[in-house]
Amino acid sequence: MNDAAANLPPGAQLLGREWLGFDESGHALIRFQAQPAFTNRHGTIQGGFLAAMLDSATGITALAAIAADLTLVTRSLDTHFLKPVGVGTITARARIVERTEREMVVQADLVDVHGVTVADATARLRILRKS
Repeated sequence: MNDAAANLPPGAQLLGREWLGFDESGHALIRFQAQPAFTNRHGTIQGGFLAAMLDSATGITALAAIAADLTLVTRSLDTHFLKPVGVGTITARARIVERTEREMVVQADLVDVHGVTVADATARLRILRKS
């Protein structure tokens, strides 16, 4: 594990999360590594792991947009599973669609190595002061 991965929360480490930055359209790009241990009886990635990737992607995107003395908690995650996806690299594209002083809405898509969107979600997050 490299130094950047060692500083990630355990859940992000499990998902193989890697922050890639922003693309030319302003979407945050986050890469995940779907492991064989994430598969269901059909050999595709179990939906709970895809939801965890979407939660992680929306959260880290929101964190990139707030001051260091603030944090966030997910209030809801409306998730849609669109296509089965196998083991390997999955990339999230996320963007903030709404923001107030206390709340943020972030939308994210998960895309497989062929550029196919396999799941998407809208997260509603509460902005809090760190204690």
